[in-house]
Amino acid sequence: MVATQKLYPRGTVKRIVKAHAGRSISKNADVLIFLDYMLFMQELMREASIRSRRAGEKGISARNIRRVTEVNILTLFCVVDLTNADSRTIE
Repeated sequence: MVATQKLYPRGTVKRIVKAHAGRSISKNADVLIFLDYMLFMQELMREASIRSRRAGEKGISARNIRRVTEVNILTLFCVVDLTNADSRTIE
């Protein structure tokens, strides 16, 4: 029988979620959490790569990643503020 390679540590993901949320997660929710994490990392690296190339750098630095996350967080806050503003006017 051939041993299969694990794609990710399921137990670790479940423990992290349980520690932060204080609740257990369903059977396959850890798979979706891990896939969302991988998509986030892929997008982060893509944006950091674009930013470093535009700056004329050869590699991706921590500064590139910090700047990308700062821009994404500011965008997220703007979207949340617009959502809250719309809900206040509807009431």
